[in-house]
Amino acid sequence: MTSSARVLIVDDAEPARRLLQVRLRALGCEVALAADGEEALAQITKHEPTLLLLDLQMPKMGGIEVLRHLRAAGTAFPVVVITAHGSIESAVAAMKEGAYDFITKPLDANHFDIVVRKALESEALKRNWELLAAETDSRHRLITGKSAAIADAVDMARKAAASSATVLLLGESGTGKEIFARAIHTWSERKNQPFVAINCVGLSKELLESELFGHEKGAFTGADQLKKGKMELANGGTVFLDEIGDMSAELQTKLLRLLQLREFDRVGGREPIRVDLRIVAATNRDLDSAVKENRFREDLYHRLNVIAITLPPLRERAEDIAPLAEHFLRRFAAESKKNLTALTDDALAKLTAYHWPGNVRELGNVIERAVVLGTGSTLTVKDLPSRIANAAPLAPNDNLSYREAMESTRRALVMQALAQTNGNRAAAAKALGLHEKYFLRLIKTLGIK
Repeated sequence: MTSSARVLIVDDAEPARRLLQVRLRALGCEVALAADGEEALAQITKHEPTLLLLDLQMPKMGGIEVLRHLRAAGTAFPVVVITAHGSIESAVAAMKEGAYDFITKPLDANHFDIVVRKALESEALKRNWELLAAETDSRHRLITGKSAAIADAVDMARKAAASSATVLLLGESGTGKEIFARAIHTWSERKNQPFVAINCVGLSKELLESELFGHEKGAFTGADQLKKGKMELANGGTVFLDEIGDMSAELQTKLLRLLQLREFDRVGGREPIRVDLRIVAATNRDLDSAVKENRFREDLYHRLNVIAITLPPLRERAEDIAPLAEHFLRRFAAESKKNLTALTDDALAKLTAYHWPGNVRELGNVIERAVVLGTGSTLTVKDLPSRIANAAPLAPNDNLSYREAMESTRRALVMQALAQTNGNRAAAAKALGLHEKYFLRLIKTLGIK
């Protein structure tokens, strides 16, 4: 059971509250207490629990009335009611009002543990389904490759997964940072808890803040109901923050607080919400330079940079191209229900000789296109995009290192594309099959004016 579960005990009898508190802490739960229904509703408004243990017989406001208030408010956490032995009719009435289960007094320790575990497991499963429905890409892929560079990265990732340390994944766009983040989660003790991936440049600052931390009802125009953020929904699990280098200064401050104190406030909220999370962050930016230029908080950088793993670009691990291409071929052939079983040697040679500015993501897109458009039982050179099929082989030059030769080839391709499009950078990027944002960075990296 995850230690992140927060259970609110509502009982007017102080000895009963203390007894339940001891049992729950033995199960690893965080516990809050309320002496009556009114106090319970006030606490729930400030900080919604994972589970509510609710006595039915209380002064001021009884358990049935609390259940009706909760149902009217649309709350979704499970409620286990507590009733005296022989008052099963009351328990049945509570179930009709939305209670998840019931336990009787005097308390049977074993039965109590079973009911609580079952309720918390049900809540965790529900949160997983909520996150699954919000995922834009549910296709999870395994790390594929046999190069020494990728083997070193995998080894470090496995060691990091055994801890709860924050991990920072570095590397060019398309090198597989999200795949590594999912692998770290799968290899960790949190594997049965939620994994949430969030792109920090996909939303405006305001929407990203609400997406990450949630908002209270009435926090801003259009906030007509309380919304839990991804940080709250992922409680107990792993959050992957992609493109962390593009996060705004205000959100950097809020993330720093989360990493330091393991708590945050919803937008418009006044009470801190505590969470137990593993953060994996990723960026293709140079954070050292960003810190020096005051574009990224130095204290946040050090909090994130506990274990840094640099993922090598595909052009520096050419021996991985063939197994990756075959992996994508099997996957997309199965999805398209096509009987494609192999790539020809010539096609593999062309793939291996290409410079892959878009890395593994670009390779996956190329193979998917070839599978969709291909007509035979094998993929051939004619099934590949022209930029790959017609690319001239690298001319041998004994005076150039591998890296220098690759940079020379990239420069020639970029210059040729710009010449053919009369300097139109958007058109040149499209001609090369590159995202315009990446193409502009590539021009800057190569020093092309």
